[in-house]
Amino acid sequence: MSELKSDVLLSVQNLQVWFALRRFGFGIAGYVHAVDGVSFQLHEGEAVAIVGESGSGKSTLMRAILGLHRPRAGHIIFEGRDIPRLKPADLRWYRTRVGYVQQDPYGALPPFMTVRQILEEPLIIAHTGNSHQRIERVRRALEEVKLTPIEDFLNKFPHQLSGGQQQRVVIARATILNPRLLIADEPVSMLDASVRVELLFLLRELQRNHRLSILYITHDLSTVRYFSERIFVMYAGKIVEKAPADELIQNPRHPYTWALLAAIPEPDPRNARRFREVPSGEPPSLVTPPPGCRFHPRCPKAIRGLCEVQEPPELRVGPDHEVACWLYQ
Repeated sequence: MSELKSDVLLSVQNLQVWFALRRFGFGIAGYVHAVDGVSFQLHEGEAVAIVGESGSGKSTLMRAILGLHRPRAGHIIFEGRDIPRLKPADLRWYRTRVGYVQQDPYGALPPFMTVRQILEEPLIIAHTGNSHQRIERVRRALEEVKLTPIEDFLNKFPHQLSGGQQQRVVIARATILNPRLLIADEPVSMLDASVRVELLFLLRELQRNHRLSILYITHDLSTVRYFSERIFVMYAGKIVEKAPADELIQNPRHPYTWALLAAIPEPDPRNARRFREVPSGEPPSLVTPPPGCRFHPRCPKAIRGLCEVQEPPELRVGPDHEVACWLYQ
């Protein structure tokens, strides 16, 4: 394992998450290489966005970090402890340090519980305070997510709330134990555009007030530059580019990142981007991923005799800007 800097909260090192394909009576027929050699570090108080198409592996990566998928190989180091190697009894500590905001707020909230019960439940499970102290924590959490007047929301059920209000309850539940890491899985994708902006600003405010580290999982590059310090781009189970948000938007290096940016609608023609080459074809099968660079079958810049044979290493192309592409060797 590599040495960690003092302000690194989470370190993912060469992580692999494969899923076995089984044939009835014939054992294992193969593996889905959902996450295949991913490494990165997340610093204290930092917001990082992980972007990519559906099937790129970003949600599997998130679930592995949450402890829901057991890695085949690699390390997930949180506060100096390797999470996949913790005993089940020690995972309660980890689950109080990590909050999770789901994509679908209505599906994430139990319909038979009131807002007060939903927010008090994590405190009861964590044996936090007495009844009076818990309700005060619930009130503070509702106030932080701007669900006021508080009395109007305490005894409501999820179906009595709008989608944006439901997601605010989900965020309040994820942060009520004062976690150090918040993982948000497409937290605004099911909401109206105006509500999306409000919730992203709310998450940003919570991050600054509590020095939260945030992993923001999304396929929408149009929002991440206003929310994240850094952006990681995933394709076919691998991270192909890492850069500060503004740097990646203004100066993308990987051909796949060019394609993602080209797909963002641009209402003002004066802001048209240089890179408009959208690759043809579909993402590769993760059961039989192509050799070499996984993007080479669709890449307009592929170098024959190299990209289809050798997997590119991460190459530094600027301050804190890395790209896995042979164009920059």
